[in-house]
Amino acid sequence: MIEVLFICVPNCVQCAKAKAIIEKVQPDFPEMEVSYVDVTEHPEILNKYRVMAAPGIVVNGKLEASGGLDESVFRARLAALR
Repeated sequence: MIEVLFICVPNCVQCAKAKAIIEKVQPDFPEMEVSYVDVTEHPEILNKYRVMAAPGIVVNGKLEASGGLDESVFRARLAALR
């Protein structure tokens, strides 16, 4: 199982782009489980994962991306976890 935590801010353009990438990639990685956390409701999450910009993408407990998401890099990281 690959656990992805998507840390986002409401009405964030970069968050929307990253979410679209995750949704596009998800069918190729059925073992990926995605949880979404709104940072305005859970601000403590920023310190826990040291997120400096939205969105924050945490994979299996480790911050993998902050401020955006590159599809090819994300796919490669997920493939490495298989």
